[in-house]
Amino acid sequence: MTTSAARGPAVVALGGGHGLSASLRALRRVTERLTAVVTVADDGGSSGRLRDEFDILPPGDLRMALAALCGEDELGRTWASVLQSRFTGSGVLGGHSIGNLLIAGLWQQLGDELAALDMVGGLLGVRGRVIPMSPIPLEIEADVLGLDPFAPDELNTLTGQATVAKAKAEVRAVRLVPQDPPAHPAAVDAIAAADAVVLGPGSWFTSVIPHLLVPGLREAIVDARAQRILVLNVAPAFETAGFTAARHIELLADHAPDVRFDVVVADADFALHDPHMADYVHSLGAELVVADVASHDGTATHDPDRLAQVFSEIIGPGKR
Repeated sequence: MTTSAARGPAVVALGGGHGLSASLRALRRVTERLTAVVTVADDGGSSGRLRDEFDILPPGDLRMALAALCGEDELGRTWASVLQSRFTGSGVLGGHSIGNLLIAGLWQQLGDELAALDMVGGLLGVRGRVIPMSPIPLEIEADVLGLDPFAPDELNTLTGQATVAKAKAEVRAVRLVPQDPPAHPAAVDAIAAADAVVLGPGSWFTSVIPHLLVPGLREAIVDARAQRILVLNVAPAFETAGFTAARHIELLADHAPDVRFDVVVADADFALHDPHMADYVHSLGAELVVADVASHDGTATHDPDRLAQVFSEIIGPGKR
């Protein structure tokens, strides 16, 4: 948990899943004053089962954020591994994450989602805080094109994060259900007090854009005194397969035209293949920072050390 002795700028990172985890692993190298604001629209796997059975927030993305904030010493790595591990077999526990069950159990015991997440963070010795973006579970609804090969120009609607993420169709727009959900007050407060707000990387339609569809969060970002930073994915994949870097930025502007960024971080290889990217970035009033931030292991992921170096240059101590 963050203490009064914590050092570095106050940073809020918004997102979900593996993208947010990558951002947090990089940011924790830059500051100890770190808050993760996490999407709560997951409806697949262990999270979806627990959400349906107990009518609770899906714990999976919250668990992943906590694991990313665990210490990098042996004890921290052990706790992160335990949190992420899953039960095997085909019984009722098969496929459930130990961390998901721990979080769900504490929610039931304490009756307070944020207090329970703080308790897990204290148990794991994390540096930072994890907050759900909304106090209620949400659903994602998407307009997609090309779902039916016999009617490629027909627009269809898909519902559910897991369904949208796996759809073999072009996603054109997403909405939250219920529409205009409440933002978690602690998330709004964290953004108001932040020196920097980081959005992305991650699944564009199901982890990144949803934060801008919560009116309280969007307004907090617009009104923030913080430096606003957008981190693009290192390559298009799944939901945005075939999309250019500029198209990713255009989609954000389509869904939240009032949101502006100060800095857009792009991987050098991804930016190199999009001659229009700089124009789109400048249309947001932002500075484009191009750097080699991709992992060199063949996966389309960010390297935490490389991304941390970029964050350090942008928002490190003394930068504001």
